[in-house]
Amino acid sequence: MPLLRSVLHALWMLVTVIPWAIIMLVASIWRRGPPLYWMAARWLGWAVAGARVLLGIQVRVQGMEHLPTGATSAAVLLVKHQSTFETFLMPTLMPHPLAYVFKKELLQVPFFGWAMGRLDMVHIDRRDGARAFAKVVAQGRKLLAQGVWVIMFPEGTRVPRGQKGTYKSGGTRLAIQTGAPVVPVAVTSAKCWPRKAFIKVPGVVDVSIGPAIPSVGRQADELMQEVEAWIEAEMRRLDPEAYR
Repeated sequence: MPLLRSVLHALWMLVTVIPWAIIMLVASIWRRGPPLYWMAARWLGWAVAGARVLLGIQVRVQGMEHLPTGATSAAVLLVKHQSTFETFLMPTLMPHPLAYVFKKELLQVPFFGWAMGRLDMVHIDRRDGARAFAKVVAQGRKLLAQGVWVIMFPEGTRVPRGQKGTYKSGGTRLAIQTGAPVVPVAVTSAKCWPRKAFIKVPGVVDVSIGPAIPSVGRQADELMQEVEAWIEAEMRRLDPEAYR
């Protein structure tokens, strides 16, 4: 049954992403910014709804009251990364448009990547080193001033359930340079949607949003240690079986 459900969900995403990506590419000729972003978020909502109906994956969210308020409030979201699921899920939860920081190779993915390239995201070439981070700061400062929140996965890649990657300070460096608070987010997506796995299983994915942490006057490494400590402690609370 999990295999059949996973096949059906993959087909659902395939048959919906192609026409929707074409619609977005055409719409991007005259529509950009938040209106185009919310068009993209609608498809992501379909992917998450498909996961609920076809895969039996439920989502339980806590801590929404910790998010900054105000139409132009700034935030840098630093999220635990276990699977593809949270990349689909986060835009469906957040009240502000999100700008992902991602490697530019994703722009080559047919339809999905093409449509993503029309959005206000920060795509970088990791081989550029310091120049890549300068681009993140420049674009991040502009987007944050417009009320777009920047989202990053500080571990850099998807990490298996019950494990911890190396937390990199790029997100906290961006926050310090722009004055935006950082918001840590724990996600137990690998309970249902394991890293790089085609077969998904029913269950509940917990999302816990931590209190916003001011970045002004902080050191990047020290701030990232605080973010890491909160996320990893919260992961153990939400998914204790994975950390025995």
